[in-house]
Amino acid sequence: MNLSKYSSLFLILIVLFSCSDNNDNDGNSSDNYNRQALLSNIANNIILPAHTSFDLGLDNFSSNVSVFNQDRSIGNLLNVQESFVEAYKMWQHIEMFNIGLAEEIYFIQKMNIYPANVTRIENNLNSDNIDLDNNPNQYSSQGFPAIDYLLFGIAETNELILDVYLENQENNIYMNYLILLVDKMVSNSDAVLEYWQNNKEDFINSNGNTSSSSLNMLTNDFIYYYEKGLRANKIGIPAGVWSDVLPQNVEAYYKSNISKQLSIEALNASKNFFLGKHFGSQTDGEGLYDYLGYLDDTNYSDSLMFIGLNDDIVSSFDNSMQKLMLLDDNFALQIQTDNIKMLEAYDAIQQGVVRLKTNMLSILGISVDYFDADGD
Repeated sequence: MNLSKYSSLFLILIVLFSCSDNNDNDGNSSDNYNRQALLSNIANNIILPAHTSFDLGLDNFSSNVSVFNQDRSIGNLLNVQESFVEAYKMWQHIEMFNIGLAEEIYFIQKMNIYPANVTRIENNLNSDNIDLDNNPNQYSSQGFPAIDYLLFGIAETNELILDVYLENQENNIYMNYLILLVDKMVSNSDAVLEYWQNNKEDFINSNGNTSSSSLNMLTNDFIYYYEKGLRANKIGIPAGVWSDVLPQNVEAYYKSNISKQLSIEALNASKNFFLGKHFGSQTDGEGLYDYLGYLDDTNYSDSLMFIGLNDDIVSSFDNSMQKLMLLDDNFALQIQTDNIKMLEAYDAIQQGVVRLKTNMLSILGISVDYFDADGD
C-alpha cells in the first residue's frame, strides 16, 4: 500500500473542503431565494437606522450629564434620568446585533450585563486604575445597569441622590465615575456605528449559506438574543425558572418601574426584525417572515410541519406581548406579588423560541452556532 499517495490525497481533500467552507458565497442555498435583498433591507433599514438613533440618544444623555455636572440641580438630575430611560429603550433595538465589531469589543457585555455589581462599583469609585476595556470582571460595573445604580440606587429619593452629587463638587467620586461610564458607552457606540457605515456592503454581499455567512450568523444572534437576552435574562432568571426567584436580577432594578417597558421594546424590536419592518417606520421590507413564506410556497407546500410557520411565529410574538401587558411595570414587584404571571410570560416567549430555533432554522438550513446550557 502506498501510504504517501493516500496521505497526499487526504491532504488535498482537506484543503479543498476548507477553502469551500470559508467562502461565504460558495454555500449558495438551493432554494434560489434572494438573500442579498433581505440582507440589504436589514442593513440599510433596520441595523443602521437603529444604531444611528441609539447613538443620538446616547449623545443626548451624555450632554445632559455634562449640564448636570456644571449645574447640579434637581431639574438637571431629572433631565439626566429621563434621557437615560430613553437611551435604555433605544438600546433594546440594537442589543440583538452582536456581530462584527460589536462582538469583537464585547459591546453587549459592556453595555447591559445585569444585575449591576454594586460592590465592584463602590470599589471602582475610589480607584485610579480601572480597566473597563479588557477585564471581563468589570462588565457588570459599567453600562446601563451601573448607571441605573448611580442615578437611582445610591439614595432613597431624588433629593437625597442630589445631595450625594453635591458633596465635594470639585472631585465628586460618583460624578467622576458616571462621566467615565458615559464616555465609554459613547465611544463604543460611535465605533460600532462607524463599523456598520463602513462595512455594510460586505455584510450584504456575504449572501451564501455557510456558518460564516451574514444571514446565518445574524439569524443565530437574533435567536440567541430572543432566547437568552429576552426570555431568560428579562423574565426567566428573575422569575426563578431555574432557581429560587431573584427579583433583584430584573433589568433596571433601581429605576424599577421600567422593566416591563424595556421588555416590551425588546419584544417589539424582535418582531419587527423578523418581519423586516423598517426601524421607526411602518414600512415593511424583506425579512425572515418573507423568506419562510417563499419556502412555504416553493419547497414545503406539502409539509404540514412547515406550512404557515411564519404566521405561527408572529402569533407567538403577539401572544407573548399579551402576557407582558398583564404584568406590573415593576417586574421585581410582580415577582414578589404574583410570580405566576411572570412564568406565564416566560412560557409564551418560550413557544416562540421553539418555533424560531427548531422549526425555522431547520427550514432555512442554518445550524445553531451557540451552546445551550438550559436544554431548550
